[in-house]
Amino acid sequence: MADTGYLAGFIAVAAVATFLTRVIPFLFFQRHTEHPLVRHLGRYLPAAVMALLATVFLQRSATWNSSLPGLDALLPAILVVVVHLWRRNALLSIASGTIAYMAILQLDLIQV
Repeated sequence: MADTGYLAGFIAVAAVATFLTRVIPFLFFQRHTEHPLVRHLGRYLPAAVMALLATVFLQRSATWNSSLPGLDALLPAILVVVVHLWRRNALLSIASGTIAYMAILQLDLIQV
């Protein structure tokens, strides 16, 4: 069994590192919010990250060798887009896509 002190130290270091990676950008960019680069990143980076995540998700999670290739991942992805355009709520759209994807997988709604 692992030493309790070691585990507590590991958790503390991980917590501090996580906290610092979240706080440092706010401290640094607080005085530079009007800089063109910061404004550009704030405008385009979230969409670029979401596109990258969606691409990786579709490549890794979809079943491409079925009778309906990729439909098990494309349907939840389309649902996320529709719900987000409808409600403009990221949490709701992500949750709806996740629930749809898990339901398709668990209930075997799309045959492989």
